[in-house]
Amino acid sequence: MKTGKLVLLGVILISAIQLSWKSVNPSSEKDEINWISIEEADKLRQTEPRKILIDVYTDWCGWCKRMDATTFSDPQLVKYVNENYYAVKLDAEQKEPITVGGKTYEFVPNGRRGYNEIANELLQGKMSYPTIVFLDESMNMIQPMPGYRDAKTLQPILEYLAVNAYKQTPWEEWLKQHEAK
Repeated sequence: MKTGKLVLLGVILISAIQLSWKSVNPSSEKDEINWISIEEADKLRQTEPRKILIDVYTDWCGWCKRMDATTFSDPQLVKYVNENYYAVKLDAEQKEPITVGGKTYEFVPNGRRGYNEIANELLQGKMSYPTIVFLDESMNMIQPMPGYRDAKTLQPILEYLAVNAYKQTPWEEWLKQHEAK
C-alpha cells in the first residue's frame, strides 16, 4: 500500500516539475506547422481567405522526410506559415477519395504504387516529390515548386507570394529589394 502511494506521489511530483519547466521555458516545446487536410483548407478559406500551401509527399520519399525534419520545423518558417497560409499535407498516393469544390478525386492504380487524381492535377502531371504547391485564396494555382527547399530558400518565396508581390514585381527584382532590407 505504501509503495503505491509513493509511486503516485512520484508521478505527481515529476508531472509538476515538467509543467513548471514548460511554463518557465516555453522554448522547450517545439512549434509545429498546423497541417490540415485540403478539404479543411477549402472550408476555412471560404470564411477566412488565405493562400494555401500544399506539401505533396509520399511515405517513401527521403527528401520529403528531410524537409519535414528541417525546413518545416524551422521556428521562423513555422510561425510565418501558420500566420499567413493554410498548410496542407497531401499524400500523393492517398487511396481514400478527396472531395474539393464539388469534385471527387480518386486513387488511380499505376505501376507498383499509383496516385490520387488531385496530386496529378496539382503537380500538372509531373509526379515529383516533394513538391510544394501554392494556391491563392480562391484555390487557383499560383505555382507548383518541385524539389527540396531549405528554410532559408523557402522563407522569401513564402513572403513574396503571401503579400501578392508576384502579381506586379518580378521575382529577381523583389528578392533584391527584400535582401537589401
